[in-house]
Amino acid sequence: MTPLAALDILRAGHWVDLTHAFHPGIPHCPSFEPEQRTVVYDHAPRNGTRGSGFLAHEYRHVGQWGTHVDPPAHFVPGLRFQDQIPVTEMILPLVVLDIHEQAAADPDYCVTAADLAGWEARHGPVPPGSFVALRTDWSHRWPSQEHMINADADGIYHYPGWSHEVLVTLFEERDVTACGHETTDTDPGIIVSQGQAPLEHYVLAQDRYQIELLTGLDQIPEHGAVIVATWPKAQNGSGFPARAFAICP
Repeated sequence: MTPLAALDILRAGHWVDLTHAFHPGIPHCPSFEPEQRTVVYDHAPRNGTRGSGFLAHEYRHVGQWGTHVDPPAHFVPGLRFQDQIPVTEMILPLVVLDIHEQAAADPDYCVTAADLAGWEARHGPVPPGSFVALRTDWSHRWPSQEHMINADADGIYHYPGWSHEVLVTLFEERDVTACGHETTDTDPGIIVSQGQAPLEHYVLAQDRYQIELLTGLDQIPEHGAVIVATWPKAQNGSGFPARAFAICP
């Protein structure tokens, strides 16, 4: 089959954008400052800080902004930066672990081995080289920082996350390529509130990447879709806004 013939088949599928549009004031990790955006040139005179005749913005934000990629070097010295992840790792089978009902009942819920076993009972073993996304429907709380963080009166965050046992199975036994989630962090909010991120460190220490703040997972089947995940090629980049979408049967 030629690449063009394969593209015709892909175009016949259902395409779903998995990316939030970013702008100043969006939900983000509390460790980071909000985005600042300046109009340096504008179509109209006197609106741009440097001139007019065309539209150009200057963006100032941390790399981990909006829907974004975390390459291994984000946490682990000596491992790959974002520009060292090959394009062959940007188009992958997409596995969706759906725990949105559990998260609705318990915002501190973490995916369990039983959840993963249930998926594999329905679809077979998670394929090697997959991208595994954790569906919690937490993205429905966007664009409210307050609702995404979901802090209690003591300032403790309450949002769902991954578990060590599931990540170990996925990366060390199933040999998946990457993972992603709808929340601001790999770890559940209770752990992040303590200033810790052991699960994020674990994922990146496997020399694998992750994408945070995904959306649209409620439109994706558990099995059978493909994800395309891309980002700018910043040399020695430690993370950057990403553009991810799924192609579904």
